[in-house]
Amino acid sequence: MGRKFSVEAVATIDDRGQMVLPKAIRERLGLKAGDKLAISVMERDGKPCCITLIRTEELSNMVREFLGPAIKDVL
Repeated sequence: MGRKFSVEAVATIDDRGQMVLPKAIRERLGLKAGDKLAISVMERDGKPCCITLIRTEELSNMVREFLGPAIKDVL
């Protein structure tokens, strides 16, 4: 199955720099208090424009999948 991008919600940053992920998004993703998300920043023309939140477990899996074959060749 292919990848899909969609705008699911809009969140506002408060005066303490915090934002709340809407309940529907948290439920859809199965996120609970204490879950860790990695923040990835994308740049366009050298300027930051977008952020992506990725579960740390998923990021670890992605790195393992990407580096696995290379490490296997080295060992």
